[in-house]
Amino acid sequence: MIEINLLPGKKRAAPGAGFKLALPDFRGLLASIKNPWLLAASATTALVVGGALALFVTESARLRVLDARLAAVLVEKRRFDAVIAQKRQSERIRDSLVAEINMIRGIDADRYIWPHVLDQITKSLPPYTWLTGISYQQQGGAPGYTAPTDSTGMVAVRVWITGSTVDIQAYTTFLRQLAASPWFTDVTPATSQTVIEADRPVTAFNVSVRYKVADSVYIRTIPLVRSVR
Repeated sequence: MIEINLLPGKKRAAPGAGFKLALPDFRGLLASIKNPWLLAASATTALVVGGALALFVTESARLRVLDARLAAVLVEKRRFDAVIAQKRQSERIRDSLVAEINMIRGIDADRYIWPHVLDQITKSLPPYTWLTGISYQQQGGAPGYTAPTDSTGMVAVRVWITGSTVDIQAYTTFLRQLAASPWFTDVTPATSQTVIEADRPVTAFNVSVRYKVADSVYIRTIPLVRSVR
């Protein structure tokens, strides 16, 4: 086919000609570099900078995660600090109340020693037996003397019981019932002898017992004031 160019001075583009992406001539570029060590140093620097940049991005992400965890832990710490402070305050109040209760119990225990002693001796006394005296061992001594205490920390009280009976078996029953009392311990018969009273023989005895605070199951409280209908 014959083509005629009607525009002088301009060449017609060849069919199929257009935009083309031309790659750099690496061979010529490498040939232009005179020092190969410079190329290696440049490549190493590029790798180091790229690695440092990647490491910085990774560590920054990890730091943000750790900061979020730290904030959550601090919130939990403040909450637990408040709980611990409240618990310690409750423990101080509890200890104060326990000390006051123990003091009140100690006062009550000292106040009601003799009512318990007389009540238990009366309950333990068998028929045909009568008492002639009840006394207690004086706790004291020289300066610096420390009175003995029982398992509850109270000062030990030893009671001496003197009496008579017309039946020796009643005397042994009296000892057995004293030993069975929850308020007495260390029941010890001191002396017993036969004497003549009103022209008849009787057994005079002397028994020592140690007072103790009974278990709470044996203690019954009643109101001091009752309504009268």
